[in-house]
Parts: sequence; structure tokens; C-alpha cells
Amino acid sequence: MKKLIDGLQKFQTGYYSSHKELFEELSHGQQPRILFITCSDSRIDPNLITQAEVGELFVIRNAGNIIPPFGATNGGEGAAVEYAIHHLEIEQVIVCGHSHCGAMKGLLKLESLAAEMPLVYEWLKQAEATRRLVKDNYGDFEGMELLELTVAENVLNQLENLHTYPVIRSKVRQGKLALHGWIYRIESGEVLAYDPVVHDFVFPHSRLSLPEHEYSLHGNNFIRHHSPFTVDHESIPSSPPRVKEEYADNPRLPVGSHISLEQKQRIYQGSNGYK
Repeated sequence: MKKLIDGLQKFQTGYYSSHKELFEELSHGQQPRILFITCSDSRIDPNLITQAEVGELFVIRNAGNIIPPFGATNGGEGAAVEYAIHHLEIEQVIVCGHSHCGAMKGLLKLESLAAEMPLVYEWLKQAEATRRLVKDNYGDFEGMELLELTVAENVLNQLENLHTYPVIRSKVRQGKLALHGWIYRIESGEVLAYDPVVHDFVFPHSRLSLPEHEYSLHGNNFIRHHSPFTVDHESIPSSPPRVKEEYADNPRLPVGSHISLEQKQRIYQGSNGYK
């Protein structure tokens, strides 16, 4: 606790003092433009890896970055999603899994958790679609390779779950919302982004040329020509001229009329994987 208390004092005299105007502005309300859904793992810090400022990310965290389908539970995840999209009018959603995920390790041996950690067992059952998909499609894999594939498939399943929320389906249909799948690699600080064209997670720079496959995903029908999980190049002409120019400067950034180019670059290029 002493370290935390010392940290509070350093925050007050350091960061807060040099950002008083920002905190004064934030005291009147929040206007985040990104919903960032990730794991509770202490090794994941959304603002650190994206270099986002205070107030730029609306964050949902839980074991395994799981979003139960609409109506499946009365937990806080659904309420937070609904609030972020409907009230805050957020236009970009990121589901970010990570390497060495303990929740995904538990999912792969789910039944063994029932006696010792019944609450964890019940929670991870929300990711049964991931467990079953991995079991039925990746029987030839084991160890770390199997875990990495599980992390990747789980991100995609949570993106599918998000589509069960009426507010998200409506916004996506209107072209007012985009969903993105990321995987953060703790050991390298890199981020991989899901590319629906090749149906795999790739380094963001590789989306500009021939992507390098990372996970060799297979076994489901996730390939889409007009996926809501990434920017559809054909949709760019319908964007405002300013947005089209910004996108042309850096096609890796998501299109959105309410998020500045500077903010996009900070959030989407904050990690080493985007440099």
C-alpha cells in the first residue's frame, strides 16, 4: 500500500499538476471515442499500450475479455456496452485478447475448475462457443500453440457476441460503428489486428501489402467481404472529404467523423506493433 500512496502523491504533484486543464474539462463530462474491451490481467494496460490520454478510452475489463450474448446474463458487461454505444455515441469498438491468458488456459481445462473456483467456472462457461470451436477444430494442436489459437478464436467469438446487441447491430448497419479484434503480445509489446480478408490476425503494417498469417485460423466461416470488424475500403468515397484525406495518409486508421486524426494516431499507433 505504501507504494500506491506514494504514487498518489506523485500523481497529484506531477501528472495532475501539468494537466489541470484536461482534468477540469473532464470534470464536466466524458467523450471517449473508443470502447476498449480487454482482460483483467494485470499485465494489460489499455492506456499504456495505446498511449491514449485520460478520457479517450471507455474500458470494459473482465477475465478473458468476454462479452456474453445479449440477454444471456444481467451482468455489467452488457450495460456498459449499451451505455457506451447509445449514450456516449462511441464509433469504434476494440476487443483485445492477449498472449499467456490465464482465463483461456482455464477454458481449455474448464471442468477442473468447478470444485476449486466455482465462480470462475461459471463465468468461463460464457465462452463455451470458444471452447467447443477449439475442441472441434484444433485437435492436432497442444501447449502454447493451442493457447494462442484459443485466444484468437475467443476474440472473434466476442465480436460475434457483440453483434447480438440491438444497439450494435443497428449502428453497424448504418455504418456508424466499426468493430476491431486485437491481440496484444505481452512478451514483445506488439499488437496484431484481425484482417477479415485473409481471416487471420496480422501485423497492422502487413495489411498494406501481402499479409503474413500468424495463427492459420480455420474451421469457421468468418471471412466476409464487408466485415464490420475493419474499414471497408469501398466505403471510403462516402466519407467526408477531410476523413478521406486523413485515411489516405494512413489507411491503417479507422474512419470516423468524431475522432481527430491526432487521437486516431495515438490510440491506433500507440503500441510498438503500430510503429
